[in-house]
Amino acid sequence: MTSSKVTHPARYRVYQFFAALKAYLPAWAGGLRGELSTSDRDLVNSILTMPSQRRLFDRMSPNDQRHAIAVARTVQQAGHSHPALLQAALLHDVAKSLGQPLIHRVIIVLLEAFRPQLLVRLSNPTSLSPSPARNTNPPSIIPDPSSFPWWQRPFIIHAHHPAIGADWAKAAYCDALTVELILNHQAALTSIPEDNGRRLLEILQWADNLN
Repeated sequence: MTSSKVTHPARYRVYQFFAALKAYLPAWAGGLRGELSTSDRDLVNSILTMPSQRRLFDRMSPNDQRHAIAVARTVQQAGHSHPALLQAALLHDVAKSLGQPLIHRVIIVLLEAFRPQLLVRLSNPTSLSPSPARNTNPPSIIPDPSSFPWWQRPFIIHAHHPAIGADWAKAAYCDALTVELILNHQAALTSIPEDNGRRLLEILQWADNLN
């Protein structure tokens, strides 16, 4: 699966930047901020069937909510309806609600494109090892972003939001496969054994990259 929207990594980063910026602008300025449409809310309620799961979704910023809905719709439009996959589509970035200001998102996008090693150092200042692939239980050591300086917290959240989000999803009674997909949604596919879970993860990453 490949994206038809963006064919070059640098151009994709530019697309990401302007998509995020538009989501942060008010409606009168051509942005997307504001209440979800009725169809968006109906979609969320049909996928996240428990109040605890919907409360997780409601924690996200308007930008992240719209991204999540776009990912879920892309999954559905491609003909996929697995409940765990759709739940993961809506909740994979939920931990970014801990704090991802626009300026930090811009910096992260630029560092990912041009200085990835610097981003790694900023995101893992205590040399915590990344979450092991295919671990359905979130790791026992998850950094607390609030324990770091304010300017560093968004980088910690960026690096560890899959593990934190998986932990939250498990507490919200999401399916074990949903938790696994959230935990691994940024993992290299080459590190994941070939099975149905791997196939669902591939679909999630494809839809995430398109949006």
